[in-house]
Amino acid sequence: MVAKQLSVFIENRQGRLGEVLNVLKTNGVNILSLSLADTTEYGLLRLIVNNPELGKTKLAEEGFSTMLTSVLVLKINHEAGSLQGLLKTLSDNNINVEYMYGLSIDGEEASVVLKASDLVKAEEILLKTGVKTLSSDDILSL
Repeated sequence: MVAKQLSVFIENRQGRLGEVLNVLKTNGVNILSLSLADTTEYGLLRLIVNNPELGKTKLAEEGFSTMLTSVLVLKINHEAGSLQGLLKTLSDNNINVEYMYGLSIDGEEASVVLKASDLVKAEEILLKTGVKTLSSDDILSL
């Protein structure tokens, strides 16, 4: 099951991240995970939120450049080597991981957000190995 990631392009200047977060807070959009990458001029904020469509709409209304991207949210065992094994399985099947970041839901399992070159194939392979995925609806219920 794929989930929707909210991406926001922001200027790399003081206070701009806070402005994005304020729009989300004001509209009841809860952040479950985020990743912020920057250059000297701009930043790319990637978020897993409880309502990505509402977040995108409200941020766009405030002038932010946003987009929704399909990603996999994977639940994996919380033990040494689990992530490496998952990545090896994808690599062995010619799937490139474009980026990933952590997602904290509970203490029993680790979760990661993963964008791959072929999400459908990646999901099929990972499901066969017993990796659980979360959909946007699953995330909304957290």
